[in-house]
Amino acid sequence: MKKILIADDETRIRRLVADFLRQQGFVPLEAGDGREALDLIEQHNDLALAILDVMMPEYDGWTVCREIRKKSQLPVIMLTARSQESDELFGFELGADEYITKPFSPQVLVARVQALLRRSGQLARDIHSLKGLEIDEMARLVRVDGEPIHLSPKEYELLVYLANNRGIALSRDQILNAVWDYNFFGDVRTVDTHIKKLRLKLGQKGHYIQTVRGLGYRFEVQA
Repeated sequence: MKKILIADDETRIRRLVADFLRQQGFVPLEAGDGREALDLIEQHNDLALAILDVMMPEYDGWTVCREIRKKSQLPVIMLTARSQESDELFGFELGADEYITKPFSPQVLVARVQALLRRSGQLARDIHSLKGLEIDEMARLVRVDGEPIHLSPKEYELLVYLANNRGIALSRDQILNAVWDYNFFGDVRTVDTHIKKLRLKLGQKGHYIQTVRGLGYRFEVQA
């Protein structure tokens, strides 16, 4: 299980990103300032990637990135509230691998993490082959019995979330928070509507998405 450092002085952002990373099987480590980030990097020499906010107390993200590059090629994603080109160029000059402007989608951030780890050779290509249903996360393609099917972005994210948590009973609230994130202003009926559409598009494989009465849904493929 890959360890990911999240360094940001905003607790809400750290915990939100950490939750999404956990859902994808990563082990998040949190730091509230640059000094704590450097301490964790020193303590954990098996880190897979660091996510650094530019504006942090003690040491800013630029300083932490510079210190990382003195010792290793650890993949680094910079977070910033500023979108100026000069800042982005400066980050790349320091050795940052990715640059994401706030506010951002936690799902997009996790996708960037996965893509960056693949490019660095730390993650294999994620292809789920599930008895006639194939999900290629890198290409964002879904095939049923070898035939590609078209899914909306949310339908695709919903399917991937369910498949990555197969065998686990997930509440509607859990699904809503994971796929639509915590800032979504809607209700759990959104989940039911998308599940219904997804089942239809999966055709004979739609039964892989099982209803858990009184709770939500479970993705299950019988052996």
